[in-house]
Amino acid sequence: MNKIIFVADVFAEHHLGGGELNNQELIRQLILKGYNVESKLSASITLPYLEENRKNHFIIANFLGLSVEAIDFLRANCSYLIYEHDHKYLTTRDPSVFDNYLAPDQEVINRDFYSCAKGVFCQSKIHQEVAQKNLKLENIYSVSGNLWDDKTLDLLEKLSHKEKKDRYSIWDSANPIKNTSLAVGYCARKNLPYDLVGHLSYDQFLEKISDNKNLLFLPQTLETLCRVAVECRMTGMTVMTNKKLGAASEDWFSLKGIELISLMREKKNTICKQVEEILL
Repeated sequence: MNKIIFVADVFAEHHLGGGELNNQELIRQLILKGYNVESKLSASITLPYLEENRKNHFIIANFLGLSVEAIDFLRANCSYLIYEHDHKYLTTRDPSVFDNYLAPDQEVINRDFYSCAKGVFCQSKIHQEVAQKNLKLENIYSVSGNLWDDKTLDLLEKLSHKEKKDRYSIWDSANPIKNTSLAVGYCARKNLPYDLVGHLSYDQFLEKISDNKNLLFLPQTLETLCRVAVECRMTGMTVMTNKKLGAASEDWFSLKGIELISLMREKKNTICKQVEEILL
């Protein structure tokens, strides 16, 4: 059986972000299915390494660290799938700055890299639609969700049962695209009670943000999904947002609590099956 090489700029042990947590669980699920999976930092990929592994399969997540030469080699010689997290087909990494999410041709990048992939996996329905609109390719699919480990899903299930206060939780993020200041300003103008939640361990963050009945999240850029919003729905919260939330484009976003948790448990099988069908 050929090896699967999972390429990313960083992994969860380096940065505990949503994309990294999703990638970590995908790797774990593939290993549980019996595949030999190697994690490889994009910046460490060399041409000799690619030549040595040209018969193996690659899953390419974030790839800012890949050299032009490595991308060209992969495109010409390797079997690979792109697990798209954040609009790396655009110079801006944000389609929402363009009318109808359609960028001018000169703003579209990496099209050849995307076109030669066996598949491009997007996080949500709107993510897929926007990627197809800009790349004009047919090999683009939606995995329609994310992956969580059982420990986190068990915690979210526990949090879905706790009594919540009639207040708004706001994600206190230093990342300007999460637009914390806009959400705070909205609550101030509307005289809505709120709590800023951030700078905690992952489990503590989930426990604290789910103290309230509502999440207010007004992202500045088009979110491909947004794990935090889905996690809040899994704890039974209402999510107040704008039109830039990828998760809100999914029919399942109307679910919450145990129903949504059960669906995300099923994603462990359905997303791995998509990888197997397209890549292997």
